Amino acid sequence: MLKYFALIFLICLVSCNKIETHQTLNQDDLNFIKGLKLLDEKETVYKFYSEDTKKTAGNFFTNKRVATYWIDKRNSKNNKLDFAFYKDIIKIDTGKIAGATYCPYALITKRDHTKFEVSVDGSRQEKKSFFEGLLYQWKRNAKTK
Repeated sequence: MLKYFALIFLICLVSCNKIETHQTLNQDDLNFIKGLKLLDEKETVYKFYSEDTKKTAGNFFTNKRVATYWIDKRNSKNNKLDFAFYKDIIKIDTGKIAGATYCPYALITKRDHTKFEVSVDGSRQEKKSFFEGLLYQWKRNAKTK
């Protein structure tokens, strides 16, 4: 069992997951996200990151919102979809570190005081760029939309 866990951990460490944009996501990926009702036709994905496959997990922000999803193909009761339009966000805490994966995340707090996490990984500069971009879009769009 320990060997199995170590193998999974190693695969996760060397995975090719990277931060993507609207231009690097393929149309099938964009259609999948639209099918989850987390993206509309007039939205542009600025930064997207998945801890797994894009059909399983995604964390992203657009010109209108920030969102995260987890799709459990074995048990749909475990599916999780969260998003907030910028105008509905009262606080974003960045640079948090998640438990076993050590994956940094932003904690999003909505006006109704519900919270969700948006995870990202990559180089130090990539993570910084993701969080700075998210904060910029929130500040830019919170009062205008």
